[in-house]
Amino acid sequence: MQTQIPQIHADRDHPQINRDRLNAQQYEAVTTVDGAVLVVAGAGSGKTRTLVYRVAHLLHSGVPPERILLLTFTRKASQEMLWRAGQLLNDSCSRVVGGTFHGIANMLLRRYSASLGFGSSFTIIDRADAEGIINLLKSSLGFSGKEKQFPSKRVLINMISGAVNKSRDLEDLILEQYGHLSEHLDDILVLRKHYGEFKFDHGLMDYDDLLVNWKRLLEEDPQARRDISSRFSYIMVDEYQDTNLIQADIVRLLALGHNNVMVVGDDSQSIYSFRGADFYNIMRFPKLFENTQIVKLEENYRSTQPILSLTNDIIRNSAEKYTKTLFSRIEGEFVPELYSARDEREEARFVAATIRKLRGEGVQLENIAVLFRSGFHSYKLEVELGTHGFDFEKRGGLKLTEAAHMKDVLSFMRILVNPKDTLSWNRILLQLDKVGPKTAQKITATIAATDDPVAALGSYKAAPAWKKGFEKLTVLCRRLLEEDRPTAIFELVMQYYTPLFQQIYRDDYPKREKDLDQLKGIMASYDDLQSFIDDTTIDPPETESEDAHYSDRLILSTIHSAKGLEWQVVFVIGLADGRFPHAAALAGDQWEEERRLFYVAATRARERLYLCYPREMMSTDRRFKRVGMSPFLRELQPGLYRHAADGHAADGYRSTDEPSLRAGKKDVAFSIPKSRTPKRSLDDFSLGSKVSHPFFGVGIVKKLTKPRTLDIHFDRHGLKSLHLDYAKLTIL
Repeated sequence: MQTQIPQIHADRDHPQINRDRLNAQQYEAVTTVDGAVLVVAGAGSGKTRTLVYRVAHLLHSGVPPERILLLTFTRKASQEMLWRAGQLLNDSCSRVVGGTFHGIANMLLRRYSASLGFGSSFTIIDRADAEGIINLLKSSLGFSGKEKQFPSKRVLINMISGAVNKSRDLEDLILEQYGHLSEHLDDILVLRKHYGEFKFDHGLMDYDDLLVNWKRLLEEDPQARRDISSRFSYIMVDEYQDTNLIQADIVRLLALGHNNVMVVGDDSQSIYSFRGADFYNIMRFPKLFENTQIVKLEENYRSTQPILSLTNDIIRNSAEKYTKTLFSRIEGEFVPELYSARDEREEARFVAATIRKLRGEGVQLENIAVLFRSGFHSYKLEVELGTHGFDFEKRGGLKLTEAAHMKDVLSFMRILVNPKDTLSWNRILLQLDKVGPKTAQKITATIAATDDPVAALGSYKAAPAWKKGFEKLTVLCRRLLEEDRPTAIFELVMQYYTPLFQQIYRDDYPKREKDLDQLKGIMASYDDLQSFIDDTTIDPPETESEDAHYSDRLILSTIHSAKGLEWQVVFVIGLADGRFPHAAALAGDQWEEERRLFYVAATRARERLYLCYPREMMSTDRRFKRVGMSPFLRELQPGLYRHAADGHAADGYRSTDEPSLRAGKKDVAFSIPKSRTPKRSLDDFSLGSKVSHPFFGVGIVKKLTKPRTLDIHFDRHGLKSLHLDYAKLTIL
């Protein structure tokens, strides 16, 4: 059956959607609605604006809102886009179906899961719940105990989830990435099998199951696929470079019958392979969908041109990419600055001193960010900022619903929507005084085996030591069944839970009460309990800081956490050889992703960009070692940055410890006679850097051997060992 698609009649004179409000490339992306479209959206190029206008354009052209599907990576992103589209058009945008992959999967599986053998009342479990099940199974299968060096629950979930998200066989993943644990391979495979059976038997799905089962539904149920494909005749996907293989397959299956799918993303910002994101999804999209129209958004509305000139040069050497050149109409007066510090302490002092100087110029702390490769790279900086009295926020932390006391309360809600949720029953029972894990598991197993667990709980014979508390619980459960309003359910739970809460968390329960107040406010916006439970699991809210009202704070963040954000001033620290890129990324896909990570960091800056690295770092054996600048810094062309010293720009400044031939135009501390070439030293090279040889061609440095020997792998001639006194090498 051929899917019937509404006819689009583009109105180029529509007052809200015309060329005056969009640049030429954005307009092309907005108005190209039939067939497959790939929008390669450079950093800061207005991709969100493009998606917003495209939704409005489709609706204005006669597409019913229910026929449009907008897939994003956060629920907040889709809500904001649809709200903005509504501002352009009307409230029909509120009927557009928008959400995360996991949220839409949940919605569809509630309707169609019977064809996969699931009931519609399944419960979604988060990471902590999944680890709890793994721990339970480890014990029951005899894989626990001090004498057994079996992997931890965290590592086991990483393995199982990693295999799903990367579409890899679990056995291959373990042998490749966890070779030291390969002796446990057979037991891990058994554990994975029992984990799947446990979830199915108890009506549970983890995050990965939502995607896996959505894909299964589309592949195994032709009628469901036809229904869903015809329902969503226009599909849009944001941040397509962050999709994994399962998500890319889902998009392909959803579009069967019409191929009206537009994906928006930036290959240069694909940095989440550790989560399973596949860089090649965006590269292979035109091959997956015939006659794909590619639109490139290259005008940047965020950064000054000097910053963009440098970021363009960072990505210039990528092995595989959609070639694009970002440009800006914002001229800017500040050239990016490079600071070469003696060590990490001096690097921290430079950052703190420069921030103090910026504050004196009127820049607010909230408009400044310091970015780094990994969380521990900021420790010395945190100490230094403390001595200067700077208030800062380090990004990353628990989601609101991941805290133990929040999970306690949510357990009561979860047994109401899924009475066979043994994980929640077990948590509730363990709150009772004198009830231990064995007793809780025994009660849980008994009531879960019945058709009505709540009724079975009331008839369970309690021991005298915990009978009083158990009877209060059974009374609560009966009363909860009589209520259907989320706020009323919350009040009943809190009447019962508060005394237990104050006892269990007696050291800090007043602080935790603030979280429970937040939860009450969140529940007040829901009409049904199932929607509330689904949302708090799939897209949990962030914990609010006690100082949330005070916004003037410096931001410290890993680059991964900073993606999608922007600041007036950005420092990128730790740009040293062996740290950025990290030492394990010697070549190939990891090396390229590290380059993209540097690109993402630099493109967060609007007006000023500082690139910093220490020349000396402490190694894992607690010895100080000399290091060079990151190979990615060495690749930068002359004139794109200038050196900084003592907390301020200093034209012509050069660290006496490390001369560089790649200085900015004004940075000329010394000159080289034209008649002779400077003698290279081993310090000029770094592992993974690209070089060129007049005979062997282009190669990558694999090993440095003192005093003057390098092992280089050449594309055409393999591995060669060369001596610097004789090899005429050019650093690329």
